[in-house]
Amino acid sequence: MDEEMKALIKNETWDLVPKPDHVNPITCKWVYKLKRKADGSVDRFKARLVARGFSQSYGIDYEETFSPVAKMTSVRVGISLAASQGWKLWQLDVKNEFLYGDLDKDIYMEQPISYTSKAHPSYVFKLKKALYGLKQAPRAWYGKIAEFLQFCGYHSTDADSSLFVKKDGDLHMVVLLYVDDMIVTGSDEGEIAKLRAELSTRFDMKILGELSHFLGLEVKNMKDGVLLSQEGYAKKLVEKYGLKLSKRRSTPLDISEKLRRDVGSLLPDPKSYRSLVGGLLYLTITRPDIAFSVGLISRYLQEPRKPHLEAAKKILKYVNCTLDLGLFYKRGGGFLLNGYTDADFGGDLDERRSTSGYVFLCNNTSVSLCSKKQDAVVLSTAEAEYKAATLAAHECVWLRRLIKDVYHPIHKATDLFGDNQSAIKLAYNPVCHARTKHIEIEHHFIREKVLDGTIDNKEVRSDLNVADIFTKTLSKGPFEFLRARLGLISKNNSKGEC
Repeated sequence: MDEEMKALIKNETWDLVPKPDHVNPITCKWVYKLKRKADGSVDRFKARLVARGFSQSYGIDYEETFSPVAKMTSVRVGISLAASQGWKLWQLDVKNEFLYGDLDKDIYMEQPISYTSKAHPSYVFKLKKALYGLKQAPRAWYGKIAEFLQFCGYHSTDADSSLFVKKDGDLHMVVLLYVDDMIVTGSDEGEIAKLRAELSTRFDMKILGELSHFLGLEVKNMKDGVLLSQEGYAKKLVEKYGLKLSKRRSTPLDISEKLRRDVGSLLPDPKSYRSLVGGLLYLTITRPDIAFSVGLISRYLQEPRKPHLEAAKKILKYVNCTLDLGLFYKRGGGFLLNGYTDADFGGDLDERRSTSGYVFLCNNTSVSLCSKKQDAVVLSTAEAEYKAATLAAHECVWLRRLIKDVYHPIHKATDLFGDNQSAIKLAYNPVCHARTKHIEIEHHFIREKVLDGTIDNKEVRSDLNVADIFTKTLSKGPFEFLRARLGLISKNNSKGEC
């Protein structure tokens, strides 16, 4: 607590002033946290003074609160780029980052317990800098760090506001910002060292060395590339639900698994189910092989039933059997982007809606994926596939823009593979008008991108369509084949077998 107060006073966070009339100062409290190292051992005990932001009034104490953070797709693309080019990945952390943000409103806060001024016990703090808990604190911090990075020659990209780049001839520098955590990579180690020094002069920084852990993700540098996994997180999740000694499973769900909204008895306490589904959703960052299964059970969060919980535990048992699987980004080989798209016609038994799925790979490892129930009932397989292809086209355009910002423009069309001939033909020509005139205009977006040369829609055999794993449950053989095509490998063996 003393250390925290010294940091606040050193940063000139407030002025002690008499309480103005007709002002209700916000309150504050101390929050205590046990900080642990990556291996789970205790690092330090931390106390933080937090403002009770819930007592702030909109329009008086704050207005805009949105603050961007790096998208996980941007993180995967950044790691893939660094691996392909042989760049090192570095991690930086800012101490007490919110305390650097400037406020544009007059905010008064009560003095904290145990640190009340003896000379002026009735005075209040007039905040000059942002404080943890304030609604505008994240936005104020982002504005401060973005301003400084721009001063250092970096600029925010159009594709992702939390992605900063600096390009000058052969120089390529990339900074990914997630609140106070930064990933820095680039073609010039001298420029990286210069950036670290400049940041250290302005902020209280922790130089964490080469990237190894980031937001629960484990990054391991290997001889031939970089392995991105969540093994430690997955182990904790398995232990939390007591499935460490569970039976082995080769797939997340059985091929005959059929879940319904109103079949089975309601769970007496749905909190545990929701917590489990939330944990599995976070695990899909590096485990695209469970994306469809987790998306399926997440449809029943409002009124979960016993079969839904049993299905969630099956997924966790499969995770327990494949703890060391991760996405492997190879070194060398350029920086190629291609995608796959697929749809399962009428697979949802409650609403008879179809499921769209797509995946985009850089150097044969997935960087962006989706498994999503469509928002309306369709009348044919071709229509379902066409809508799924349009969803993939949206992501493709954004990924091309992202890669252009961080590296080089993609001059050739991006290959987008699908296994439905009718949907592919429909993307090139408005054929079968009588059977497609009801399709909303937004779903013809892919036709425009095919015609202008952004996307090349190609056919692929159904058994080779990687996106098939995002639309339905599969048997062991096809599942393991497509899982390997996603770029997932095991640290113990190349197939990731249990």
